[in-house]
Amino acid sequence: MVVPCYNYGHHLPFAVASVLGQPDVDVDLIVIDDCSPDGSGAVVREIAGTDDRIRAILHERNRGHIATYNEGLEQATGEYVALMSADDGLTPGALARATALLDAEPSVAFAYGFPMNFRGEPPPAKEKIRSWTVWSGEEWIERRCRRGDNCISSPEVVLRTSVQHAIGGYDPQLPFSGDLEMWLRAAAAGDVGRVNGPGQAYYRLHDESMQRTIYTGRMDELEGRLAAFEKVLVGSQARLRRGNQLFATARRSLAVLALGYACTAYERGSAEVEPVEEYLAFAERVWPAARNLRRWRTVEQRAAGGGDRFDRGLAGASRRVTGDVIGRLRWRRWRWSGV
Repeated sequence: MVVPCYNYGHHLPFAVASVLGQPDVDVDLIVIDDCSPDGSGAVVREIAGTDDRIRAILHERNRGHIATYNEGLEQATGEYVALMSADDGLTPGALARATALLDAEPSVAFAYGFPMNFRGEPPPAKEKIRSWTVWSGEEWIERRCRRGDNCISSPEVVLRTSVQHAIGGYDPQLPFSGDLEMWLRAAAAGDVGRVNGPGQAYYRLHDESMQRTIYTGRMDELEGRLAAFEKVLVGSQARLRRGNQLFATARRSLAVLALGYACTAYERGSAEVEPVEEYLAFAERVWPAARNLRRWRTVEQRAAGGGDRFDRGLAGASRRVTGDVIGRLRWRRWRWSGV
C-alpha cells in the first residue's frame, strides 16, 4: 500500500489505521511525505515508529504529487498494490474482498468498488459482498468512452503489482486526467473486476482537497479526458484492436458533455462568467458534426431565449427537479454497477 502525503499530516493517522487494521491480508505500507511545510513529515516519522510494517520516505525537497505517486508504486513489492491519498481511508475488509476477486480471476488486472464520500467522521460501511462483476478490458474501456468520464475515485482500486510495473506509473503530462489514463491503460492490459455491494474506500470531501483546489475548471477537465483517451486508444503505444472506433466514441461523448455544460450555463444564468464559447469550440473541434447534435440546438435555444429566464418560474423549477431525479438515478446506477 502506498500513501503519499502533502500537508495532510492531520488526516494521516486515520488513513494509516484503516490500512494496518485490514483483516486477512499481509500489509506493507509505504508512506511518503513530499516535503510538507506544515510538519506532516514529523507525523510520518512518528507513525512509522509505531509499526514495523510501515516504511517512511521523507523528501528533502518537494517533487510534486505525480513523481511522489510513481516513486511509491515503483517500490511496491507485494503481489498487489494500491495507492491512497493521506486524507482518504479504506473500509474494513476492503483489501481482503478485492484480493479475493483477484485471486479467483487471474485475468483481472485491477479490481475496484464503491467509494464512500464523507465529511467529518466516516460513516459505517457494509461488509457483505453482493456479487462480483468482471468485464473484458476492452468492454470496460468502451463503457468509459460512451460516458466520456471516469467512474473511479482512486482509493478503491487494487492492482496486480505485475500489471502496475508493466504499464508504468502516472503520466506527468496529464495532471488533470492521470487517474483515468491509468485505469484505461490497465484495462488495456487485462480484464477489470468490481466488488459489488460494500463500500471499498472512504473518499474525503473537504475544501483543501486537490480535487477542489489545483484541479478545477471544466475546460481543463475536458481537455485532460480527451488527452487520456487519445493516448491509450490511438497513441504510439496503443494496442487495442478497435482503438480508432473507441476514440471516435469518446470524442462524441466529450462533445456532448461540453454542450451540456454550455446549456446548463444558460439555464442557470451564468453564461457571462462561464467559458461557454470555449465549450462550443471544444465540442466542434473534437466532433466536427457537433452542430448537428440535438444538444447543440438546445444550446442555441437557451442562448436565444435570454439565459436565466430558463431558471425561473414553474418551468425552471420543473427542469431542476427533473435534473435532480436524473442525477440521482445515474448515481444509483453507478453505485450499483460501477460504470
